[in-house]
Amino acid sequence: MPDMPPFLLERYFARYEFQARFLLSASDCESLTQREVLDLASPEALGLWENLALGYTESAGHPRLREAVAGLYRTIQPEDVLVAAPEEAILLAMLALLSPGDEVVVLEPAYQSLHEIARWIGCRVHAWRLAPESGGWALDLDGLKSLLSKKPRLLVVNFPNNPTGYLPARGEFAAILQMAERSGVTVFSDEMYRGLEYSPDQQLPAACDRIENCLSLSGMSKAYSLPGLRIGWLATRSRALLEKIRALKDYTTICSSAPSEILSIAALGAGEQILARNQRIIQDNLEAASACFARRADLFTWYPPRAGSVAFPAWNGAEDVGAFCQRMVAEQGVMVVPGSLFDGGDGHFRIGLGRRNFREALARFESALPK
Repeated sequence: MPDMPPFLLERYFARYEFQARFLLSASDCESLTQREVLDLASPEALGLWENLALGYTESAGHPRLREAVAGLYRTIQPEDVLVAAPEEAILLAMLALLSPGDEVVVLEPAYQSLHEIARWIGCRVHAWRLAPESGGWALDLDGLKSLLSKKPRLLVVNFPNNPTGYLPARGEFAAILQMAERSGVTVFSDEMYRGLEYSPDQQLPAACDRIENCLSLSGMSKAYSLPGLRIGWLATRSRALLEKIRALKDYTTICSSAPSEILSIAALGAGEQILARNQRIIQDNLEAASACFARRADLFTWYPPRAGSVAFPAWNGAEDVGAFCQRMVAEQGVMVVPGSLFDGGDGHFRIGLGRRNFREALARFESALPK
Protein backbone atom coordinates (compact mmCIF):
# COMPACT_ATOMS: atom_id res chain seq x y z
CA MET A 1 0.00 0.00 0.00
CA PRO A 2 1.18 3.59 -0.54
CA ASP A 3 2.39 5.74 2.34
CA MET A 4 -0.43 7.35 4.31
CA PRO A 5 -0.53 11.10 3.56
CA PRO A 6 0.09 13.41 6.53
CA PHE A 7 -2.99 14.26 8.58
CA LEU A 8 -2.82 18.00 7.96
CA LEU A 9 -5.12 19.14 10.75
CA GLU A 10 -3.44 16.97 13.38
CA ARG A 11 0.04 18.07 12.24
CA TYR A 12 -1.15 21.69 12.56
CA PHE A 13 -2.39 21.04 16.09
CA ALA A 14 0.81 19.20 16.97
CA ARG A 15 2.75 22.31 15.98
CA TYR A 16 0.65 24.97 17.72
CA GLU A 17 -1.78 23.47 20.25
CA PHE A 18 0.59 23.50 23.21
CA GLN A 19 2.48 26.65 22.19
CA ALA A 20 -0.24 29.15 21.34
CA ARG A 21 -1.73 31.05 24.27
CA PHE A 22 -5.24 30.94 22.80
CA LEU A 23 -6.91 28.16 20.81
CA LEU A 24 -9.65 29.85 18.82
CA SER A 25 -10.21 26.75 16.67
CA ALA A 26 -10.48 23.90 19.21
CA SER A 27 -13.42 21.66 18.33
CA ASP A 28 -13.97 20.10 21.76
CA CYS A 29 -15.79 21.64 24.71
CA GLU A 30 -14.08 22.83 27.88
CA SER A 31 -12.43 19.76 29.40
CA LEU A 32 -13.70 18.36 32.67
CA THR A 33 -11.21 17.54 35.40
CA GLN A 34 -11.01 14.09 36.94
CA ARG A 35 -12.31 15.58 40.18
CA GLU A 36 -15.35 17.04 38.42
CA VAL A 37 -16.16 13.69 36.83
CA LEU A 38 -15.88 11.83 40.12
CA ASP A 39 -18.03 14.45 41.85
CA LEU A 40 -20.74 13.67 39.28
CA ALA A 41 -20.35 9.90 39.58
CA SER A 42 -23.04 7.61 40.93
CA PRO A 43 -22.22 5.39 43.93
CA GLU A 44 -21.89 2.42 41.57
CA ALA A 45 -19.43 4.26 39.32
CA LEU A 46 -17.43 5.42 42.35
CA GLY A 47 -17.23 1.83 43.52
CA LEU A 48 -15.89 0.73 40.15
CA TRP A 49 -13.29 3.52 40.32
CA GLU A 50 -12.13 2.84 43.87
CA ASN A 51 -11.76 -0.90 43.29
CA LEU A 52 -10.31 -0.69 39.79
CA ALA A 53 -7.67 -3.27 38.87
CA LEU A 54 -5.25 -1.91 36.28
CA GLY A 55 -5.24 -4.99 34.10
CA TYR A 56 -6.48 -5.72 30.60
CA THR A 57 -10.10 -4.87 29.86
CA GLU A 58 -12.61 -6.60 27.60
CA SER A 59 -11.75 -5.95 23.96
CA ALA A 60 -15.28 -4.84 23.11
CA GLY A 61 -15.39 -2.53 26.13
CA HIS A 62 -16.41 -2.74 29.78
CA PRO A 63 -19.92 -4.29 29.98
CA ARG A 64 -21.20 -1.36 32.06
CA LEU A 65 -19.80 1.10 29.51
CA ARG A 66 -21.44 -0.70 26.60
CA GLU A 67 -24.68 -0.74 28.57
CA ALA A 68 -24.43 3.02 29.16
CA VAL A 69 -23.67 3.65 25.49
CA ALA A 70 -26.56 1.45 24.34
CA GLY A 71 -28.83 3.58 26.52
CA LEU A 72 -28.11 6.55 24.24
CA TYR A 73 -29.89 4.79 21.34
CA ARG A 74 -33.38 3.40 20.70
CA THR A 75 -32.58 0.06 19.05
CA ILE A 76 -29.00 -0.68 20.12
CA GLN A 77 -28.12 -3.38 22.63
CA PRO A 78 -24.81 -3.57 24.55
CA GLU A 79 -23.75 -6.34 22.15
CA ASP A 80 -24.12 -3.86 19.28
CA VAL A 81 -21.40 -1.56 20.68
CA LEU A 82 -17.62 -1.68 20.20
CA VAL A 83 -15.51 0.65 22.32
CA ALA A 84 -12.40 2.14 20.65
CA ALA A 85 -10.62 5.47 20.34
CA PRO A 86 -12.63 7.51 17.82
CA GLU A 87 -9.83 7.76 15.24
CA GLU A 88 -9.09 4.06 15.69
CA ALA A 89 -12.76 3.31 15.05
CA ILE A 90 -12.71 5.23 11.75
CA LEU A 91 -9.60 3.38 10.59
CA LEU A 92 -10.85 -0.08 11.58
CA ALA A 93 -14.32 0.45 10.11
CA MET A 94 -12.91 1.47 6.74
CA LEU A 95 -10.41 -1.37 6.70
CA ALA A 96 -13.25 -3.77 7.41
CA LEU A 97 -15.60 -2.31 4.81
CA LEU A 98 -13.47 -1.21 1.88
CA SER A 99 -11.29 -2.73 -0.83
CA PRO A 100 -9.18 -1.10 -3.57
CA GLY A 101 -11.38 0.15 -6.39
CA ASP A 102 -14.50 0.66 -4.26
CA GLU A 103 -16.52 3.82 -4.78
CA VAL A 104 -16.98 5.98 -1.68
CA VAL A 105 -19.11 9.12 -1.25
CA VAL A 106 -18.09 11.55 1.52
CA LEU A 107 -19.88 14.66 2.75
CA GLU A 108 -17.37 17.54 2.61
CA PRO A 109 -15.84 19.64 4.02
CA ALA A 110 -14.84 16.97 6.49
CA TYR A 111 -12.33 15.73 9.02
CA GLN A 112 -9.51 14.37 6.88
CA SER A 113 -9.59 10.73 7.95
CA LEU A 114 -13.22 10.42 6.81
CA HIS A 115 -12.02 10.55 3.20
CA GLU A 116 -8.23 10.07 3.32
CA ILE A 117 -8.26 6.51 4.69
CA ALA A 118 -10.53 5.41 1.84
CA ARG A 119 -8.16 7.02 -0.69
CA TRP A 120 -5.18 5.33 0.98
CA ILE A 121 -6.92 1.95 0.67
CA GLY A 122 -7.28 2.63 -3.05
CA CYS A 123 -10.93 3.67 -3.29
CA ARG A 124 -12.38 6.26 -5.63
CA VAL A 125 -13.68 9.00 -3.36
CA HIS A 126 -16.45 11.34 -4.53
CA ALA A 127 -17.16 14.55 -2.63
CA TRP A 128 -20.74 15.45 -1.79
CA ARG A 129 -20.22 19.09 -0.89
CA LEU A 130 -22.04 21.37 1.47
CA ALA A 131 -22.60 24.72 -0.24
CA PRO A 132 -22.33 28.05 1.60
CA GLU A 133 -25.39 30.29 1.37
CA SER A 134 -26.59 33.42 3.12
CA GLY A 135 -28.32 31.55 5.93
CA GLY A 136 -25.48 29.12 6.58
CA TRP A 137 -24.90 25.93 4.60
CA ALA A 138 -27.06 23.80 2.31
CA LEU A 139 -27.23 20.20 1.09
CA ASP A 140 -27.87 19.12 -2.49
CA LEU A 141 -30.03 16.01 -2.23
CA ASP A 142 -30.19 15.68 -6.02
CA GLY A 143 -26.40 15.67 -6.03
CA LEU A 144 -26.39 12.78 -3.56
CA LYS A 145 -28.88 10.87 -5.70
CA SER A 146 -26.54 11.24 -8.67
CA LEU A 147 -23.52 10.08 -6.65
CA LEU A 148 -25.41 7.07 -5.31
CA SER A 149 -26.09 6.00 -8.90
CA LYS A 150 -22.37 5.09 -9.03
CA LYS A 151 -23.21 2.21 -6.63
CA PRO A 152 -20.73 3.20 -3.92
CA ARG A 153 -19.72 0.77 -1.19
CA LEU A 154 -19.83 3.45 1.51
CA LEU A 155 -21.53 6.78 2.20
CA VAL A 156 -19.84 8.88 4.91
CA VAL A 157 -21.87 11.61 6.61
CA ASN A 158 -21.15 13.83 9.61
CA PHE A 159 -23.92 15.66 11.49
CA PRO A 160 -23.60 18.02 13.31
CA ASN A 161 -20.89 18.71 10.79
CA ASN A 162 -17.26 19.50 11.54
CA PRO A 163 -16.14 22.11 10.47
CA THR A 164 -19.31 23.95 9.37
CA GLY A 165 -21.75 23.34 12.24
CA TYR A 166 -24.35 22.30 9.67
CA LEU A 167 -27.29 20.14 10.74
CA PRO A 168 -29.97 19.04 8.27
CA ALA A 169 -33.65 19.19 9.06
CA ARG A 170 -35.21 15.90 10.15
CA GLY A 171 -36.90 15.48 6.77
CA GLU A 172 -33.63 16.00 4.92
CA PHE A 173 -31.85 13.49 7.14
CA ALA A 174 -34.63 10.94 6.63
CA ALA A 175 -34.35 11.45 2.87
CA ILE A 176 -30.58 10.83 2.98
CA LEU A 177 -31.03 7.56 4.85
CA GLN A 178 -33.91 6.46 2.62
CA MET A 179 -31.78 7.03 -0.49
CA ALA A 180 -28.91 5.14 1.11
CA GLU A 181 -31.16 2.24 2.08
CA ARG A 182 -32.65 2.00 -1.41
CA SER A 183 -29.20 2.03 -3.01
CA GLY A 184 -27.82 -0.67 -0.70
CA VAL A 185 -24.84 1.47 0.37
CA THR A 186 -23.39 1.12 3.86
CA VAL A 187 -23.58 4.37 5.86
CA PHE A 188 -20.80 5.55 8.17
CA SER A 189 -22.34 8.29 10.31
CA ASP A 190 -19.92 10.43 12.33
CA GLU A 191 -22.04 11.67 15.24
CA MET A 192 -19.25 12.95 17.51
CA TYR A 193 -21.05 16.29 18.06
CA ARG A 194 -24.52 14.82 18.65
CA GLY A 195 -25.92 16.19 21.88
CA LEU A 196 -24.74 19.75 21.15
CA GLU A 197 -27.85 20.85 19.28
CA TYR A 198 -29.04 24.35 20.12
CA SER A 199 -32.56 23.16 21.00
CA PRO A 200 -33.79 19.66 21.89
CA ASP A 201 -36.17 19.42 18.92
CA GLN A 202 -33.22 19.80 16.53
CA GLN A 203 -31.57 16.53 17.51
CA LEU A 204 -31.56 13.96 14.72
CA PRO A 205 -32.08 10.29 15.42
CA ALA A 206 -28.89 8.26 15.41
CA ALA A 207 -28.41 6.78 11.95
CA CYS A 208 -27.89 3.29 13.39
CA ASP A 209 -31.39 3.50 14.90
CA ARG A 210 -32.93 4.27 11.52
CA ILE A 211 -31.24 1.78 9.20
CA GLU A 212 -29.49 -1.53 9.79
CA ASN A 213 -26.70 -1.20 7.22
CA CYS A 214 -25.02 1.57 9.16
CA LEU A 215 -22.28 2.36 11.67
CA SER A 216 -22.72 5.32 14.04
CA LEU A 217 -19.54 6.79 15.53
CA SER A 218 -19.57 8.75 18.78
CA GLY A 219 -17.47 9.22 21.88
CA MET A 220 -16.41 11.22 24.90
CA SER A 221 -14.15 13.76 23.18
CA LYS A 222 -16.46 16.52 21.95
CA ALA A 223 -19.92 16.70 23.50
CA TYR A 224 -18.81 15.14 26.81
CA SER A 225 -15.64 17.25 27.30
CA LEU A 226 -13.29 14.30 27.89
CA PRO A 227 -10.92 14.02 24.90
CA GLY A 228 -8.05 12.87 27.09
CA LEU A 229 -9.85 9.61 27.88
CA ARG A 230 -9.53 8.52 24.22
CA ILE A 231 -12.82 6.66 24.45
CA GLY A 232 -15.28 6.39 21.60
CA TRP A 233 -17.49 3.71 20.12
CA LEU A 234 -19.19 2.26 17.07
CA ALA A 235 -22.85 1.27 17.27
CA THR A 236 -24.55 -0.91 14.67
CA ARG A 237 -27.24 -3.55 14.35
CA SER A 238 -25.01 -5.43 11.89
CA ARG A 239 -23.27 -7.76 14.33
CA ALA A 240 -21.36 -9.54 11.55
CA LEU A 241 -19.76 -6.23 10.56
CA LEU A 242 -19.06 -5.34 14.18
CA GLU A 243 -17.34 -8.68 14.74
CA LYS A 244 -15.13 -8.09 11.69
CA ILE A 245 -14.08 -4.70 13.09
CA ARG A 246 -13.56 -6.20 16.53
CA ALA A 247 -11.16 -8.78 15.07
CA LEU A 248 -9.12 -5.98 13.47
CA LYS A 249 -8.91 -4.22 16.83
CA ASP A 250 -6.68 -7.09 18.01
CA TYR A 251 -4.01 -5.54 15.77
CA THR A 252 -4.32 -2.02 17.21
CA THR A 253 -5.10 -1.30 20.86
CA ILE A 254 -6.54 -4.76 21.74
CA CYS A 255 -8.51 -3.09 24.55
CA SER A 256 -9.12 0.32 26.02
CA SER A 257 -7.62 1.99 29.10
CA ALA A 258 -9.27 0.70 32.27
CA PRO A 259 -9.34 4.11 34.07
CA SER A 260 -10.70 5.78 30.94
CA GLU A 261 -13.56 3.31 30.71
CA ILE A 262 -14.63 3.83 34.32
CA LEU A 263 -14.46 7.62 34.03
CA SER A 264 -16.57 7.34 30.87
CA ILE A 265 -19.16 5.29 32.74
CA ALA A 266 -19.28 7.99 35.41
CA ALA A 267 -19.59 10.81 32.87
CA LEU A 268 -22.31 9.14 30.82
CA GLY A 269 -24.27 8.66 34.02
CA ALA A 270 -24.25 12.46 34.36
CA GLY A 271 -24.53 13.05 30.61
CA GLU A 272 -27.50 15.42 30.72
CA GLN A 273 -25.69 17.74 33.17
CA ILE A 274 -22.50 17.74 31.07
CA LEU A 275 -24.35 18.42 27.83
CA ALA A 276 -26.37 21.24 29.41
CA ARG A 277 -23.16 22.83 30.75
CA ASN A 278 -21.54 22.68 27.31
CA GLN A 279 -24.61 24.02 25.53
CA ARG A 280 -24.54 27.07 27.83
CA ILE A 281 -20.87 27.70 27.01
CA ILE A 282 -21.52 27.36 23.28
CA GLN A 283 -24.51 29.69 23.30
CA ASP A 284 -22.58 32.39 25.15
CA ASN A 285 -19.66 32.10 22.73
CA LEU A 286 -21.92 31.98 19.68
CA GLU A 287 -23.42 35.32 20.71
CA ALA A 288 -19.93 36.83 20.94
CA ALA A 289 -18.83 35.36 17.60
CA SER A 290 -21.95 36.57 15.77
CA ALA A 291 -21.42 40.10 17.09
CA CYS A 292 -17.73 40.12 16.19
CA PHE A 293 -18.23 38.99 12.60
CA ALA A 294 -21.14 41.39 12.16
CA ARG A 295 -18.89 44.27 13.26
CA ARG A 296 -16.26 43.23 10.71
CA ALA A 297 -18.48 42.28 7.79
CA ASP A 298 -15.91 44.00 5.60
CA LEU A 299 -13.47 41.16 6.32
CA PHE A 300 -15.66 38.13 7.00
CA THR A 301 -18.74 36.29 5.82
CA TRP A 302 -20.43 34.66 8.80
CA TYR A 303 -22.24 31.36 8.25
CA PRO A 304 -24.19 30.70 11.47
CA PRO A 305 -23.82 27.10 12.66
CA ARG A 306 -26.98 25.14 13.43
CA ALA A 307 -25.48 22.78 16.01
CA GLY A 308 -22.22 21.64 17.53
CA SER A 309 -19.17 23.43 18.85
CA VAL A 310 -17.60 24.73 15.60
CA ALA A 311 -18.32 27.25 12.86
CA PHE A 312 -16.69 27.95 9.49
CA PRO A 313 -16.68 31.63 8.50
CA ALA A 314 -15.05 32.89 5.32
CA TRP A 315 -12.13 35.32 5.28
CA ASN A 316 -12.51 38.12 2.69
CA GLY A 317 -9.34 40.06 3.46
CA ALA A 318 -6.54 40.82 1.00
CA GLU A 319 -4.08 38.20 2.23
CA ASP A 320 -4.44 34.47 1.73
CA VAL A 321 -6.42 32.81 4.54
CA GLY A 322 -3.49 30.51 5.31
CA ALA A 323 -1.17 33.49 5.70
CA PHE A 324 -3.80 35.22 7.83
CA CYS A 325 -3.97 32.24 10.19
CA GLN A 326 -0.17 31.98 10.36
CA ARG A 327 0.06 35.67 11.24
CA MET A 328 -2.50 35.29 14.01
CA VAL A 329 -0.61 32.51 15.73
CA ALA A 330 2.85 34.02 15.19
CA GLU A 331 2.04 37.59 16.19
CA GLN A 332 -0.89 37.21 18.58
CA GLY A 333 -0.56 33.70 19.98
CA VAL A 334 -4.06 32.87 18.69
CA MET A 335 -4.31 29.55 16.87
CA VAL A 336 -6.77 29.67 13.99
CA VAL A 337 -7.20 26.68 11.67
CA PRO A 338 -7.36 27.48 7.93
CA GLY A 339 -10.06 25.80 5.88
CA SER A 340 -7.47 24.33 3.52
CA LEU A 341 -7.00 21.59 6.14
CA PHE A 342 -10.52 20.39 5.30
CA ASP A 343 -11.25 19.32 1.71
CA GLY A 344 -13.57 21.88 0.17
CA GLY A 345 -12.83 24.52 2.78
CA ASP A 346 -10.56 26.94 0.90
CA GLY A 347 -11.19 30.56 1.86
CA HIS A 348 -12.70 29.58 5.21
CA PHE A 349 -11.32 29.03 8.70
CA ARG A 350 -12.68 27.11 11.67
CA ILE A 351 -13.53 28.57 15.04
CA GLY A 352 -14.33 26.50 18.13
CA LEU A 353 -17.19 27.63 20.38
CA GLY A 354 -16.73 25.28 23.32
CA ARG A 355 -13.98 26.85 25.44
CA ARG A 356 -14.52 29.14 28.41
CA ASN A 357 -11.78 31.59 27.36
CA PHE A 358 -13.35 32.04 23.93
CA ARG A 359 -14.31 35.68 24.49
CA GLU A 360 -10.77 36.56 25.58
CA ALA A 361 -9.30 34.76 22.56
CA LEU A 362 -11.81 36.42 20.22
CA ALA A 363 -11.00 39.88 21.61
CA ARG A 364 -7.29 39.26 20.97
CA PHE A 365 -8.13 38.06 17.46
CA GLU A 366 -10.32 41.07 16.68
CA SER A 367 -7.78 43.56 17.99
CA ALA A 368 -5.24 42.30 15.46
CA LEU A 369 -7.50 42.69 12.41
CA PRO A 370 -6.73 45.31 9.77
CA LYS A 371 -8.41 48.61 10.59
